[in-house]
Amino acid sequence: MVPTRFNKLEMQLSEKNDIDESLQDLGDHITAGIGDAVASYSVVHSELTLVTHVEKIAKVLKFLRDDPACHFSVLVDICGADHPERAKRFDVVYHLLSMHQNHRVRVKLETDEDTQVPSVIGIYPAANWFEREAFDLYGILFSGHPDLRRILTDYGFTGHPLRKDFPLTGFTEVRYDDELKRVAYEPVKLTQEFRNFDFESPWEAAEYLLPGDEKASEGQNPGDKG
Repeated sequence: MVPTRFNKLEMQLSEKNDIDESLQDLGDHITAGIGDAVASYSVVHSELTLVTHVEKIAKVLKFLRDDPACHFSVLVDICGADHPERAKRFDVVYHLLSMHQNHRVRVKLETDEDTQVPSVIGIYPAANWFEREAFDLYGILFSGHPDLRRILTDYGFTGHPLRKDFPLTGFTEVRYDDELKRVAYEPVKLTQEFRNFDFESPWEAAEYLLPGDEKASEGQNPGDKG
C-alpha cells in the first residue's frame, strides 16, 4: 500500500509525539537527579530547555555529562542574549549534544553585568573560546577562566557589539592610510544622517522631504493632478 499524504502526516505527528514524550521523561529524570539545581524545564518544538541558576551551572552540566541516561558529552555552543529591560539583562545559553542517546538539550541562566558566571572549562574544555566570545560580544563575566580576554573584536575595541544599547555605527572606523602606510583608527564620521523609514505602509512616503523632492512641485499648475 502506497502511503498517502495524510498517512505521512500522521506518521510525522506520531514521531513528534514520541520525541516529545522521550524529552519529557528526560526532563523528569534530570530534575529528579539534581533537584533544585533545575529551576524549571520545558519541551517546545521538540526541544528540551532547562533553566538553572548562576551558582548551579557547573553542577547541572556535570550531571548532564556524567549521568548514563544523559551522557551529553559534547558542548556544541555557549551563546548570550541581551534583554536591557531586565535587572538580569543577560541570558547565557549552553547547547549540549549526546551522541549516545541522540538527544540535544539547552541550558539557560540569567545574569547581570557584574555577576560572574562560573567557568565550565573543567567540565567541557571547549568552553574556553565560547566563554571568551560571550565576554567579548556581551561583556558577560566568567569566574575561573584562565584567559578571559577578547577573541573576535580588534585590539583596543571599546564596548560589546551584541548588546542592544551598542550603537549601530560603533565608535571607531578603520581604514588604510596611504600617507602613514598603516591602518588608521579614527572616530566614526557619518557622511549623512540616518533616515527614518515607515514600514507600516509601502505606499506612503516618509514624513520628511528628501533632497530633490521640492522639484516635483515646480512648474505644476494648481489644477494639475500629477
